Amino acid sequence: MTHLELLALVAAGCTAGAINAVAGGGTLLTFPVLLMCGTPPVLANATSTVGLVIGTAGSIVSFRGHLKAIRELLWQFVPVCLVGAAIGSWLLTKTNDDQFSKLVPFLVLFATVLFCLQNVLRKYSRNHAAESVSKAAWFSLALQLPVAIYGAFFGAGIGILMLASFGFMGMTNIHEMNAMKNLLGSLINVIAATWFIAAGMVSWPQALALTSGALVGYYLGAHFSQRIAPQRVRHLITFIGLTISAIMFWRQFGPMSAGG
Repeated sequence: MTHLELLALVAAGCTAGAINAVAGGGTLLTFPVLLMCGTPPVLANATSTVGLVIGTAGSIVSFRGHLKAIRELLWQFVPVCLVGAAIGSWLLTKTNDDQFSKLVPFLVLFATVLFCLQNVLRKYSRNHAAESVSKAAWFSLALQLPVAIYGAFFGAGIGILMLASFGFMGMTNIHEMNAMKNLLGSLINVIAATWFIAAGMVSWPQALALTSGALVGYYLGAHFSQRIAPQRVRHLITFIGLTISAIMFWRQFGPMSAGG
């Protein structure tokens, strides 16, 4: 690894950590940088997961003041995340990610649109009282399983999917939503990282370079996002989601993809 590659990985880790702390999608930065450094795709995917997982602690510390408010909801989602993360990790070791990745742009775009429509959906659900709230909660729990599988398998945009799900079930405090997203996301990544390490799928020098930047990025992203008005955070999350979607559509279906 050259000095230029080292600096690129540290910068990518820092930026990815900050983005993940606010909305998710940092893998879209670390994964292509690893590819540019000559890392094979599956190895790059696993290395990116391991490189970012430790930095999650920085965002958890920053959101610790919101943990009490989400404690009961959190324990409902943990078992689903454990099962989904185990399935997704296993799939990555057995499946080529090219076919699955073609679905990702549509998945992220759908989640971003759903996130934008949260207020409309909540106004509609208020007319149906407890029954609708209960159904929405079960829907969010059911949605968490494929989200966790995807999160362990590739992970780009998982934060957008989680935030959309939490909003649909009636959560309104964006900072509490981010706290739960970061905790559940870190749990999924820990399971995946453990699996990838055991399978020998990690390039350690590159993973450590990502980690050093991610620790700083996660903390700063989580810390400063809480100083911004909730509506502005929502706008930022929407912008990140649309940007992620555009990049992924371009990578999958653009001229460069068609030309090989």
